[in-house]
Amino acid sequence: MTTPAKPDTAKPLFADHGCAPAAPERFANSDNIEITPEYEGFNQHNDMFSRGLWDSKFATRITMRFYRSFVKPKERVRDEEGFAQEDFALRNGPWVVTEMFAEMQKAKDRRDGFTDDFTPHLPPKVEPADMGDPKSAAKRVKKTARIYGADLVGITAYDPRWTYRSKFSGRTMSSKPVEIPEGITNVIVVGKSMQYDLVRMSPTATAATSAAAGYAEDAVTLLALAQYIRSLGYQAIANQNDTNLAIPYAIQAGLGEYGRNGLCITREFGPRVRFGRILTDMPLAHDTPLSFGVEQTCEICRRCANNCPPQAIDHGPPSTYTFNQSNIKGIKKWTTDGEKCFKFWVLKGSDCANCIRTCPYNKDYTRLWSKIMRRLLATPLRRLALILDDKMRLHDQIKPSSWWRSENGRFEVLEKAKDHAPMPDLKAQQDRVKAIRDARKEKEAQEAQAQ
Repeated sequence: MTTPAKPDTAKPLFADHGCAPAAPERFANSDNIEITPEYEGFNQHNDMFSRGLWDSKFATRITMRFYRSFVKPKERVRDEEGFAQEDFALRNGPWVVTEMFAEMQKAKDRRDGFTDDFTPHLPPKVEPADMGDPKSAAKRVKKTARIYGADLVGITAYDPRWTYRSKFSGRTMSSKPVEIPEGITNVIVVGKSMQYDLVRMSPTATAATSAAAGYAEDAVTLLALAQYIRSLGYQAIANQNDTNLAIPYAIQAGLGEYGRNGLCITREFGPRVRFGRILTDMPLAHDTPLSFGVEQTCEICRRCANNCPPQAIDHGPPSTYTFNQSNIKGIKKWTTDGEKCFKFWVLKGSDCANCIRTCPYNKDYTRLWSKIMRRLLATPLRRLALILDDKMRLHDQIKPSSWWRSENGRFEVLEKAKDHAPMPDLKAQQDRVKAIRDARKEKEAQEAQAQ
């Protein structure tokens, strides 16, 4: 197998999009997240899915088999719960939608929705319509987004810090500029929920259908909403996994709070949401960041960290620690180890969503008990609420074969999950790994300096 070449980023592609603050800056009214003077914008070639194409540590045959399994139905099929041919067929069905968009512009070295924004379809050339005041315009945009399929909609200011410093081409193995036109001022964030019972089967191919369907539905919503805005005479750039970071915008747009698992946890669906963005110059009123007790709960809850198979989620407090180059630098927050997470996905043969499945906020909020639990988690009684929630066993993994058979919503448990309490042995093990890595980094830095 030919060793892939690292993308050439020796020269800056353009001026850094993100500006580090002179002093630590509190993010979105959070008590746990700060942008520090050491902040650096993120290069897309450092995300794990890109590194799986160029980084020799991850661009292996088994990684290529993992990628192929999304289009070849029998690539990773085996005799194991949740990994039969029908499970992969279920997962791969929705991916054809996003993959179709990704392949449409490949002659132009574009991969819409993954590394490039969605290509506009015959953008109309019309004068901007009068949308009234920004508050009225925002209300109309949100109503339209929901008509087109959005479950959640929020609006915030465009922040260049969350724009990638460069985007990555897997075809040419090179980085290229991210082009944001002049005049962009606002970001519309749309959220699409993932199906609750599907997530409960993680980590299996069956469960991964929840993310696949979320992306497919989100793509349709984004394309329709962007065209609506362009038809009113304003710029609209639709983003999915491309161009910028989704989680900071979702939090700034008031859709949820940041959690230990590195996700935006929403009131309506917990962390079970896929987010898309539309950059626009339409004057729109902004939403304010939301607070309903998530950070305080995450400070005492370790469900996601305890139940992460590769132990990629930090058991400790928020910090500026970076596990590797796939972490953004200079932000104090809870951080996950993308390398460990990606390795597990590749070896397992499908996505893992244990950090979503086991989260105490991952509930069906049409049920009264779920609403009561959410309310208790927002109070000083949250520790008691977590104990009660442990006893409910809703975070256990359910058996995919029982899901296929079920007609009444009752399922068999495949594997019992760990509860919320901190596990000192897991934290100690993670700390030892950090110490070994840090010593290795320091040695490499010293050797480089000596040369």
